[in-house]
Amino acid sequence: MGYINETVDTEVVVSEHSQERWRRRDEELSRWVAAPKTRKRAKQTVLFGGAEIDAELLKALMLLKQMGIQTEYSCAGVSLLDEPEEHSLYAYITFQKTEKATAFINYAMTRMKHRLLVTFEPKRNRYDLSSFYIGHNRSFCFLIERCAKVMKELESMEAPHE
Repeated sequence: MGYINETVDTEVVVSEHSQERWRRRDEELSRWVAAPKTRKRAKQTVLFGGAEIDAELLKALMLLKQMGIQTEYSCAGVSLLDEPEEHSLYAYITFQKTEKATAFINYAMTRMKHRLLVTFEPKRNRYDLSSFYIGHNRSFCFLIERCAKVMKELESMEAPHE
């Protein structure tokens, strides 16, 4: 994980991405802005912890909660055509900085590599994890869920058995 200066007032990019990947990301954004946006279906949401979340993130958020990792501000907007005007271009989950959340984020960065963008907001003491590319929201949800599942399994194997 990169060095984090906790006195900085802006977001700090923690994950590493090549200039070529940033260029591709910018091109995708430009194409999306110019593309026609026709609604195909309403965004799929469910209630979780009293908040409305994207249905595709439910399993991942449940696993994270079971591990004691607090999340907030999640959004997936899985298809660009689901609800184009309210669509989140990049699926994301926000985590308060804790030891357990940091361990999960380090694991997710190792497993998801260039598909994951991690930023840190020192003033709010929180991380934002998001899909790096537009149109990868569904895979972001699946991979975050998979990371949470594996980490939970590892955690249960390490727990003392009575």
